[in-house]
Amino acid sequence: MTDDLHNRRTGGRAGRQAARAHSAVARAPFLTRTMAPFEVLSEEGLSLIEHNADVILQEVGLEFRGDPEALRLLRDAGADVQGERVRFPAGLCRSIVQASAPRTYVQHARNPERSVTIGGMNTVFAPNYGSPFVRDLEGGRRYATLEDFQNFVKLSYASPNLHHSGGTVCEPTDVAVNKRHLDMVYAHIRYSDKPFMGSVTAPERAADTVEMAKIVFGADFVDQNAVVTSLINANSPLVWDATMLGALRTYAAANQACIVTPFILAGAMAPVTSAGVAAQTLAEALGGMTLAQLVRPGAPVILGSFASSMSMQSGAPTFGTPEPALVLYTMAALARRLGVPFRSGGSLTASKIEDAQAAYESAATLQPTVLAGTNFVLHAAGWLEGGLTIGYEKFVMDADQLGMMSVFAKGVDLSENGQALDAIRENGPGQHFLGTAHTLANFETAFYRSEIADNNSYEQWLEGGELDARARAHRLWKKMLAEYEAPVIDPAVDEALRDFVARRKASMPDAAE
Repeated sequence: MTDDLHNRRTGGRAGRQAARAHSAVARAPFLTRTMAPFEVLSEEGLSLIEHNADVILQEVGLEFRGDPEALRLLRDAGADVQGERVRFPAGLCRSIVQASAPRTYVQHARNPERSVTIGGMNTVFAPNYGSPFVRDLEGGRRYATLEDFQNFVKLSYASPNLHHSGGTVCEPTDVAVNKRHLDMVYAHIRYSDKPFMGSVTAPERAADTVEMAKIVFGADFVDQNAVVTSLINANSPLVWDATMLGALRTYAAANQACIVTPFILAGAMAPVTSAGVAAQTLAEALGGMTLAQLVRPGAPVILGSFASSMSMQSGAPTFGTPEPALVLYTMAALARRLGVPFRSGGSLTASKIEDAQAAYESAATLQPTVLAGTNFVLHAAGWLEGGLTIGYEKFVMDADQLGMMSVFAKGVDLSENGQALDAIRENGPGQHFLGTAHTLANFETAFYRSEIADNNSYEQWLEGGELDARARAHRLWKKMLAEYEAPVIDPAVDEALRDFVARRKASMPDAAE
């Protein structure tokens, strides 16, 4: 390619300098949306869903299994407790949650510049969660290891479009089940300085998370501020089990945030209809959030919704379909009416690899996520195979799309620069805008620049090796890990964390559960 052609395609020397400078543009620690959330139901429709949730809570009730303390708290608050079945008078849960749960809260990061505000007009993107398998172009599909977990923490830290380090990004299956939470929490703290999630697989593991947070932030700070946000799933339909209840009570007592999320496969764990799923989701979430407020009024909670459709032929979960999007929009509106932050969405797909199905289904999930005004987005990057697998290539492809959503969420710039009237006046009819002062001044940030998409000519693509998106993504995540530099940490804090992990591991034999 001649120098003249190269200059025309890239904008010449000034263009190349601007392209290099682009990577240094300051990134916000979270998104602040400018557009009103998209609504799918009227006031009457939302009121009907709320009424139906109250009917479920009052007539059917929820089971709180294996946790006498939870039952005592609920009984003392006015619920009807018969064995482990708890029924709530109409409006009781809503009144308790609205009396003390914060509308927004700050989750503090180890690096204060990375702290995020959750709720309101804000959106926080967090990576994949819970996958036992990983895959990449070289190694294919395999069980995840601690090294994989650490790699994804590093990739999340390196990505400007992920605001949160996440939690169980994948399951490190080469570490004993009862000890791996220590390695995971340490990895989040050591290899990133973004906010992170804690362990929820047992109350004592949640307690370990809180203790490690105290080493980093100080006990008094943790008592008064949220430094951990953790995922508490209902055992739908209409059941809260002892493991989740114990973790919820541990975090709430420590004033740490809980994402209270019914995990629903419509048709199996809830009715097949969107209205039925929404009413059941609201009822289950209200029960969990109510308990958190009874444990410690003011403890942050997020109303979570994870609802997928299913193949009525095979029973397998499906993603990117219209019905879960309708539930998402509905639940986001119900969370706003309740006055708590909302979690849902992500980049979800049932596809096994990073193919067209993965792209379409992920996009069909991510767009409603942003348009609905979701505050905390789990599974924003990496999800494959219905959540069984996290893909390295999928991770960076999704992160690229999150960057596009970040630009979209800012809306239309109506500043003087955004209106660009002076540029139109100065340029006049029949003249291109490529060399105008306005174009040059905005060159660096005018349009989103994908790190994955190939916009070269066909000839340039051939010359570059005919790489498809997966191959380009493979190169990108390899490069990101090769260039990764760990954030600074106080050596004394790091030593104290390592000592805590070593002592806790030594205190118990390896166990498979």
